[in-house]
Amino acid sequence: MDRWVGRVALVTGASAGIGASVARRLVAEGMRVVGAARSVDRVQALADELKGQPGSLLPIKCDLTKDDQVLAMFARIKRELGGVDVCINNAGMSIHNSLLEGTPEQWRKMLDLNVVALCLCTREALTSMKERGVDDGHIIHINSIGGHRISPMPGIRFYCGTKHMVTALTEALRQELRQTDTNIRISAISPGVVETEFAVNSGLSHAAAQQLYQQLPCVQADDITESVIHVLSAPPHVQIHDILMRPTKGQT
Repeated sequence: MDRWVGRVALVTGASAGIGASVARRLVAEGMRVVGAARSVDRVQALADELKGQPGSLLPIKCDLTKDDQVLAMFARIKRELGGVDVCINNAGMSIHNSLLEGTPEQWRKMLDLNVVALCLCTREALTSMKERGVDDGHIIHINSIGGHRISPMPGIRFYCGTKHMVTALTEALRQELRQTDTNIRISAISPGVVETEFAVNSGLSHAAAQQLYQQLPCVQADDITESVIHVLSAPPHVQIHDILMRPTKGQT
């Protein structure tokens, strides 16, 4: 990770769970991290906690489903930090409902965050890299096992559909980057069930979420962070395309 010291990483959805874990670790590794989230007060609390670490954390309030806010965020990063060298597209959501009972509003919300915002942040990060002649940047999508198979749980099947799009977009971007003869890399990390606030945010009660995490073996947010570090630490001639992560026992 030495080559990333002092460089800029954008982490979306940095207020909790995987995003907060990744931001904390990258700051410890000496990176200048931008933590984007709607709940910016939680990112600010994390930034206060991390003062004195080798790196730094800049909280930015941003609703990633609002294009103008995303563009304003990248303009601020350019103005204050120079630009983005690493973009970790972590923000995502699921609204717990079956395909037979879901609504267009719910589907659009998931598509806007899980797919469109991911693509916009990726585009802007790559533009930032190219403007500054950065040829060793990295894009990392936090995908899901649900992007490789359809869950047996009816309530998250549209979510799985959005994550299948992320799987396709990861390979599509790899091909486009190769066509431009750049050394910028694209990777994805696809975990199974992660014990975070995700289930509650999807619409489950706290009791139901707790029961879910007790019934299903889970990985932890820090486990995904370790894979992020593994991806970023790979030699320049190695592109780690996608890491599928499951608990050792319990998940098919």
